[in-house]
Amino acid sequence: MTLKLNDAWDKMLTRLDGWFDQFIVNLPNIVIAIVVFIVVVIASKYLSRLSLKILSKSSLQKSMKNVIAKLISVFIILIGLFLVLGILDLSKTLNTILAGAGVAGLAVGLALQGALSNTFSGIVLSYIKQIKFGDWIESNNFEGEVVDIDLRAVTIRQPDNNLVYLPNKLVLENPIKNFSSTSQSRVILHCGVGYSSDLEFVRDLVQKTIFESFEPVASPEEVIFLYKEFGDSSINFETRFWIDSTSALEVAKAKTEAMIFIKKAFDKNNINIPFPIRTLDFPKSLTIK
Repeated sequence: MTLKLNDAWDKMLTRLDGWFDQFIVNLPNIVIAIVVFIVVVIASKYLSRLSLKILSKSSLQKSMKNVIAKLISVFIILIGLFLVLGILDLSKTLNTILAGAGVAGLAVGLALQGALSNTFSGIVLSYIKQIKFGDWIESNNFEGEVVDIDLRAVTIRQPDNNLVYLPNKLVLENPIKNFSSTSQSRVILHCGVGYSSDLEFVRDLVQKTIFESFEPVASPEEVIFLYKEFGDSSINFETRFWIDSTSALEVAKAKTEAMIFIKKAFDKNNINIPFPIRTLDFPKSLTIK
C-alpha cells in the first residue's frame, strides 16, 4: 500500500513539473493573450461609444441605436476571444468549439428559448416606430412612460414613479395603447343632474365652463355634450374635450379641474347633482307604534 502511494505521489509530482514547464514555456503567449484581451475589451467599449456617436446623426430610434452599439461590442469581444485562443495555440480547442457549436447552439436555444425570444422581441421593438423613448403607453395592464428598451425588457415609469419591467415578448405579442401617438388627448367626464333641471341650460353652461377654463378649447361648440340616460335619481350626461398633452397623468389632472369648475358653476346656478335616492312605500294598513 505504501509503495502504491509513493508511486502515485511521484507521478503527480512529475505531472506537476510538466505543467509548470509548459506554463513557463507558454508564459510569453499567456502575457500577450492577456494584453490582447484587455485591448479588445477597451476597444469594444470605445467602438460602442463611437457607433452611438455616429448613429446619433441618423433617424433611427434611440433604442435601436443602443441595440446596434451593444451588438458591435459583443462582436468585437468574440473576435478577441478567437484571437486569444489562437495566441495560446489552442487551435484544436477552437476546432472542437466550432464543431460542437451546432449541437451546443441547439441545446442552448432550447434551454434559453424564453430569453432568446425576449432578445429578438427587443430588437424588433427597437426598430418599430410605434413605441419609443418618452412615449406614454399602456401594455399588459400597466401604464407609464417608456424610459428604456433593451434586449430583455421594456422599462416604463408609472405615475407614482415606480418602474415596471415588461418582458419584450409580452409587449410585442399583446396590444399596446400609445397615448403619445397624437399631439392631443381627449378628456371624458361623466356626471348627472336632477330631473327638475333645464337640460338645455345645463348643456350650454357645461360647454361654456369648459371653454372658459381650458385654453386648448377654441369655442364652446368644440366641447361635446351628450345626455346618456335617465338614471335612477338623475339624468346622466357625458362631456368630452381635448387638451394639448399626451400624458395620462395630465388627462387625469384636466379631468379633476373640469370637475371642480363644473361643480362651482352648478352651485352658482342652483343646479343639483343628486345622490342616489330610495323611496319606500308602506302599506296603508301598516301601523307604527
